[in-house]
Amino acid sequence: MKSSYQENFLTNLYATMFRIREFEEQVFELYKIGLMPGLAHLYIGEEAVATGACATLEDKDFIGSTHRGHGHLIARGADTKKMMAEILGKKDGYCKGKAGSMHIVTLDKGILGANGVVGGGIPIATGAAYMAKIKDTKQVTICFMGDSATNEGSFHESLNMAAAWDLPIVYVIENNLYGISVGLKRVTKVADLSERAKAYGMKGLSIDGNNVLKVYETVKEAVDYAREGNGPTLIECKTYRHKGHHVGDPGLEYRSREEEDEWKAKCPLICFKEALLKEKKTTKKAIADLETSIVQEIKEAVEFAKNSPYPDPSEAFEDIYS
Repeated sequence: MKSSYQENFLTNLYATMFRIREFEEQVFELYKIGLMPGLAHLYIGEEAVATGACATLEDKDFIGSTHRGHGHLIARGADTKKMMAEILGKKDGYCKGKAGSMHIVTLDKGILGANGVVGGGIPIATGAAYMAKIKDTKQVTICFMGDSATNEGSFHESLNMAAAWDLPIVYVIENNLYGISVGLKRVTKVADLSERAKAYGMKGLSIDGNNVLKVYETVKEAVDYAREGNGPTLIECKTYRHKGHHVGDPGLEYRSREEEDEWKAKCPLICFKEALLKEKKTTKKAIADLETSIVQEIKEAVEFAKNSPYPDPSEAFEDIYS
């Protein structure tokens, strides 16, 4: 850990990861008691990727998200109360209860939208980068995607365009080893997904996605590179989802207990907290106080969502543009 990092920066990284973890744990509880319509794809275990990547951005920048997008939105600074209300289908949610878990948009935070279609957010994020290039706004887009999205045509078409036109975008692959229940090795030949960058003449890197500082440092370099007009970078973050593909999937049929235990031992929150304490960047009391305040924040978000009204059926066709 670099000594040049300010203590508040490091604790803010931990706070963001813990906020994501607590939010997702509460979403899971709401699902189990039947208060959440539909399904949610939990980000538990992958918190370091969104946290480290989004910490590199300026307020004016953009992110493109995925069906597993709660962590991206929280790391970008989205309001947990409005997010929770949206997940419960309530009127006070970001999209008035019409988007649910997988399609939350909030443009005031540069969040172009989570996306329930695998690879569906990649062309949208690339389009935002194209706009920034044409208008010379110096805005950068981070496009998150899962490992399976790299087998979609939208991935290859977008990367080709971004490389050919030197667009200011950073593509971040969250490789959690599985596309629903299919192991990546069964459907993809390359060991490192970043190797695919070579086909388009762009930089490609594979890193430990559970190390929040490694994610931050790697993405920061790519964001600066893009903002200076040098074009895109593809970064593969190797990580693991602790839960199943979605809240209704125990994930036990296709993963071994040994594999789960191995990855959970590399939990990004536990490892980072231990490093902060070992290097005396914070204290146990400070961490405990921080966690207590975040737990209270998420409790308030749950109550806000529960107490929010459902949208009136008459609003079903409002905000429809196509």
